[in-house]
Amino acid sequence: MQWKHGARRAYSPRSLVEQTIDSDRFVTLVTPLLKSKDMQGLIALCRRNWTDEQIVGVLTSGHRDARKVAALALSLVGSRSSLPALTRALKDPDPMVNQMVEHALWSIWFRLGTPEANHQLARGTQAIERKDLDHAVGHFSRAVELCPDFAEAYNQRAIVMYLTERFERSVDDCRCAVRYNPDHFGAWAGLGHSLAYLGRIDEAITAYNHALHINPHLDCVRELRDELIKQRDE
Repeated sequence: MQWKHGARRAYSPRSLVEQTIDSDRFVTLVTPLLKSKDMQGLIALCRRNWTDEQIVGVLTSGHRDARKVAALALSLVGSRSSLPALTRALKDPDPMVNQMVEHALWSIWFRLGTPEANHQLARGTQAIERKDLDHAVGHFSRAVELCPDFAEAYNQRAIVMYLTERFERSVDDCRCAVRYNPDHFGAWAGLGHSLAYLGRIDEAITAYNHALHINPHLDCVRELRDELIKQRDE
């Protein structure tokens, strides 16, 4: 998923920050690249024409398609500075915008480590895909060693711990993930899953509530939370 070109324009850093993107023009420039699936062209277009701050500004546009495209663009070129606005955009009433914003957040979270830590994280997720969970843990642990505040490395290791029913260790890694990234709704949900398996119902409900406060579109998490409340109160 990436973008293409338009007339090249020269901006000073000051004018780049001050200029607001026209939503209709933004969508018009990006759409041909989306249709052709030219992701490298999309990245080049964004970096040539707009700053992250300008693209972030489109997330509050009244133009639904522009919000979707902005989220997609940030999934490709966004940085840590994009995260607060994307997190706020999780509350967008449009389900498709929410999905695109979720994707953007996950994409950025995966590249917040050092280059080598990011590489280890990628190798770990590949190991999960081929069901080689021991090697996955090794890669995630190495990522944590290389970058001790890399929230996504803890979160991915927590997933493996959950899959292998090492729930206490999954809880520990989820807590590390949300310590370094308090808005990581995935880690909060994962924390709730493991706590529920351990029978720590009130703590699980609290973790699920954190996830839902950040991302109210997590319907499956809401159902699990409500079921736990029902069980607790019976």
